[in-house]
Amino acid sequence: MEIFKFLLDFFLNLETHLDTIIQTYQNGTYVILFLIIFAETGLIVTPFLPGDSLLFAVGAFIARGSLDLGSTLVLLIIAAILGDTVNYSVGNFIGEKILEKEKIPLIKKEHLQKAHRFYEVYGGKTIIIARFIPIIRTFAPFVAGIGTMTYVKFIAYNVMGGILWITIFILGGYYFGNLDFVKRILKL
Repeated sequence: MEIFKFLLDFFLNLETHLDTIIQTYQNGTYVILFLIIFAETGLIVTPFLPGDSLLFAVGAFIARGSLDLGSTLVLLIIAAILGDTVNYSVGNFIGEKILEKEKIPLIKKEHLQKAHRFYEVYGGKTIIIARFIPIIRTFAPFVAGIGTMTYVKFIAYNVMGGILWITIFILGGYYFGNLDFVKRILKL
């Protein structure tokens, strides 16, 4: 049970463990970050992974010289775009079958319903806006895949959203990560 608590804390608070990850895995940190962002956006069973706070923390560590700005931006933008593309594809191919089930393992049906309502209101822009809203971010591409959004339209919104989301949060951390209260929170 202790290992479960440790893993839960670790994944829910990745941004506070980032220094340890960087020191331990060095260049492997890029792979770890890629996989986390891909999983957070691409797998509908992992909405609990941190997105915004992790990206902000990554920006702060970049400002400190622990990671490379250009490499990190490119890799994480690709991870975000690929993740949403996989999520859209899953929704497109098996989304209806998943929704027909009374209970969906590891997925809260109300999260899907929230994403669907959001999609009904904002249409294709949901893919961009949802990047900035936890939980909705994970389910919006899935709902778009089930719905009537074409793949070409989805990709256009997906690329714009991925670039904006990753860039804004990483640069936010980069420029504001050296403030004293941020350093205390991130244990810099």
